[in-house]
Amino acid sequence: MSELLIQQEKYLEAGIHIGTKIKTPDMNQFIYKARQDRLYVLDLKKVDERIRVAARFISRYKPEEILIVASRLYASSSAKKFCELVGCKVVNGRFIPGILTNPAREDFSEPKLLFISDPKNERQAIKEANRMGIPIIALCDTDNSTKFVDWIIPCNNKGRKSLALIFYLLVREVKRAKGEIAEGEEFKLKPEDFEVLKEEGEEQQPSD
Repeated sequence: MSELLIQQEKYLEAGIHIGTKIKTPDMNQFIYKARQDRLYVLDLKKVDERIRVAARFISRYKPEEILIVASRLYASSSAKKFCELVGCKVVNGRFIPGILTNPAREDFSEPKLLFISDPKNERQAIKEANRMGIPIIALCDTDNSTKFVDWIIPCNNKGRKSLALIFYLLVREVKRAKGEIAEGEEFKLKPEDFEVLKEEGEEQQPSD
């Protein structure tokens, strides 16, 4: 295993590895241990490796071919920043049925890659992408089902700092893969630049 994309301390500070008290069979392979408080902990090396591979995969697509769905506030803010820098589109909040399947809709989209920030809240988008044969990358916590997901990024997909760090690393690695950041050149942004602004309000948990 090569060195991590960012210092291990940064991963730990962001809580990227802290899961929930629920473990699905789909996510078992990514779980390192259960803590005394019964929260499951993800394997950091696997988290890092999967972010790395996802970035290389994303870099092969044109920006306009990528669609990100982000139903939660924290994911939405980080995904919006990602899309500003990469040039792709984001669907914030609730995913309206038909966006991927109904050409009569004004917001109809035909992406070649779909990026999901939470399979539990974005089931409709996954269902439509699967129907249309669109590959899916998804941020998956320990309690997620990964049915129809083509590439899993195991992570805390609910925390503000965790989501900001994931999208920061993805942008940085996509730009490196495309040659937009030269070898040895520093990426000028920081993970904090991907965090939700305080004035945007607190996290709203959509009803499931």
